[in-house]
Amino acid sequence: MNRQAQAAVLFLIGGAVLRAGLTDLYLRYVKAGLRPLLLVAGMVLIAAAIATVWYELRRQRTDHESRPERELHDEHGHAHREPRISWLLVLPLFALILVAPPALGSYSAMRTGTALQEPLAFPALPADDPLRLGVVDYAGRAAYDHGHSLGGRRIKITGFITLDRGGAPYLTRMVLNCCAADAQPVKIGLSGEVPPVLQPDTWVEVTGTYTSKQTKDPVNDGVIPFIDISQARPVPAPPDQYED
Repeated sequence: MNRQAQAAVLFLIGGAVLRAGLTDLYLRYVKAGLRPLLLVAGMVLIAAAIATVWYELRRQRTDHESRPERELHDEHGHAHREPRISWLLVLPLFALILVAPPALGSYSAMRTGTALQEPLAFPALPADDPLRLGVVDYAGRAAYDHGHSLGGRRIKITGFITLDRGGAPYLTRMVLNCCAADAQPVKIGLSGEVPPVLQPDTWVEVTGTYTSKQTKDPVNDGVIPFIDISQARPVPAPPDQYED
C-alpha cells in the first residue's frame, strides 16, 4: 500500500473505534470503564491519518517541483501503481463498521468453567427489598460468605439461561477482565419454583432467597451456588451483557 492507502485504512479504523465508543457497540468488545481510552485511540488514529495525507501531498508537491516529470514514470511511460489486491485489507474494517457481533452466550458459557473467585471483602448491602445484585456479587457471597449477608433477604438477579447436558438450568453472566476475548462465565443454579421450560440464551430476572445448596462445575470443578427462586420473568437483554 502507498501512504494514501495507509492513511485511508487508519482513518477507517479510527472511525470504527470512535463509532463503537460513542455507542453501546463497544460493550461487545471491552469492559465499560475502557470507553474513554477507546475514544482517545479513535481520535489519535484519525489525526494520524490526516497527518499522513498532509505529509504525503506535501512530499509529492516538493518532488514534482524538484525532479523532471520523466523520473516519475517507468520506461513504458506509465506511472507506478500499487497492487489493487492490497485494498482487500479494508474489507474486515467494513465488517467491523457494519456488523455488530453478538455478545458471548450459553454456547461459550457451558464450555468454560466458572470464573467465580473468593472476594477480598463483603461490603455492607443496602436495605432495599428486594435487593438487586449482580450474578458475581450474589455468587461470591453465597459461596464464600455462606449467605451471612444474604439470609432473610429477597434478592433480584438478572442473567441469561444456560443448560447443562442434563438439562439443569443456570443463571449466567459472562465476566470481563479486560475484553470479550478473556470473558468467562459465573453461574448460579436455580432451585425452587423454576419455570418448566427455559430456553438457552433467554434473559430472565429472578427473585428469590439464599440457599446453602451448591454444586460443582463439570468443566473445572468450580463452585456453583444456588438461589431458591419464587418468581422468574423474561426480560430484554441489557445494553451491557457482561459483568466486571
